[in-house]
Amino acid sequence: MTTEAATEVAFTPVGSVTDLTRGEGRAYAVDGAQVAVFLLGDGTVRATAAVCPHRGGPIADGQSDDTKVMCPLHQYAYSFADGACNDPSIGTLPVYPARVVDGTIEVAVGS
Repeated sequence: MTTEAATEVAFTPVGSVTDLTRGEGRAYAVDGAQVAVFLLGDGTVRATAAVCPHRGGPIADGQSDDTKVMCPLHQYAYSFADGACNDPSIGTLPVYPARVVDGTIEVAVGS
């Protein structure tokens, strides 16, 4: 028997999915954090920290596909799955749970 309570993820609405274009990011403020949100080809969304861990590049301005986003300053690529960089010496980009509910993008930064 476990005594730990299940941890619920608290999602915050940030905008409409119609505000996003596939391949382009958009920055939002979520519960005191800056996040970048991307629309994938299957209609799902991914959220990451808005600032590249390398030199602070604006991640929402980077090119993306359905698996990764590239920082516009030095083209380091970060996986949407786990934030891993194509150059492990750079570190990882924080990724956050994100979803679309009735056309509204929701992101959880505190999980």
